[in-house]
Amino acid sequence: MNLRGRSFLTLLDYSPEEIRYLLDLSHSLKKEKAARVFPERLKHKNIVLIFDKTSTRTRCAFEVAALDEGAHVTYLSNSQMGKKESLEDTAKVLGRYYDAIEYRGFGQKIVEDLARFSGVPVWNGLTDSDHPTQVLADLMTIEEYAQKPLNRMKLAYVGDARNNMGNSLMIGCAKMGMAFTAVAPRVLWPDEDLTARMLELAKTTGARIEFSESLDAVVGADAVYTDVWVSMGEEAQFAARIKQLEPYRVTMELLKKTGNPDVLFLHCLPSFHDLETAVGREIFEKYGLKEMEASDEAFRSRHSVVFDEAENRMHTIKAVMVATLGD
Repeated sequence: MNLRGRSFLTLLDYSPEEIRYLLDLSHSLKKEKAARVFPERLKHKNIVLIFDKTSTRTRCAFEVAALDEGAHVTYLSNSQMGKKESLEDTAKVLGRYYDAIEYRGFGQKIVEDLARFSGVPVWNGLTDSDHPTQVLADLMTIEEYAQKPLNRMKLAYVGDARNNMGNSLMIGCAKMGMAFTAVAPRVLWPDEDLTARMLELAKTTGARIEFSESLDAVVGADAVYTDVWVSMGEEAQFAARIKQLEPYRVTMELLKKTGNPDVLFLHCLPSFHDLETAVGREIFEKYGLKEMEASDEAFRSRHSVVFDEAENRMHTIKAVMVATLGD
């Protein structure tokens, strides 16, 4: 499998076999790190990380993964891109300095144009519509705990299913032949055009793509996934989202409803499951909610694999970098 020189903008660009290769590589690299083996496959490579949105896991995962493999990293959050210099000009300059570019920010077209003009691999750290490195980590985590292959598993996404995670998980499940059920108000189901494409893809991979407003749709799930109710840049919509999504909070009762005593709970983080954040306290003061998309009990339960999932961001990101940039 040769992915050298490829950008990683969306899982739509990768075949099931290529995704399988990246997952296998991720598992291998995780074992390698645990054994403190560092072959430095990216030695003398220079990588720039462009962040137009705040980050904890994405930035740290890219920096640690790059360091493990011997690369040098520049963190860039104050560039002139789109302000005093066009994206095209910035991409061409960065392509002369760096071997690869990571972008975390807003429109998907931005990361696509960076790849188009820079001439080097570009990796999507998150956009408004896609979060492919997160989905790789999610699939890897499920595989670590599951007793059966991905194509025999069901993932139920509960909450705001039309955000970047709802879209990306649907893509990942469709590619890998999994059953995907979006459990959400109809107005918050994934993008219709993307859904149509995934339903067509499912015919060839054996995946099952379904949508429901009923919580009963989680029955039979191997994994239940949720995300924050309001994405970055949408804070003005808190009141409306709370009204829409409060019935879809992931609780222990919802996890039990799956009928699976070993069901996994996943969340890409950060999560508003308690009052230990400024945002959480603000929501409590305004709306009286102590928990939002997930109850604290469910978040801390034996079903929760959120911190394994967070760690696996590093291993899957490392796999993407090694596969597309390594010698």
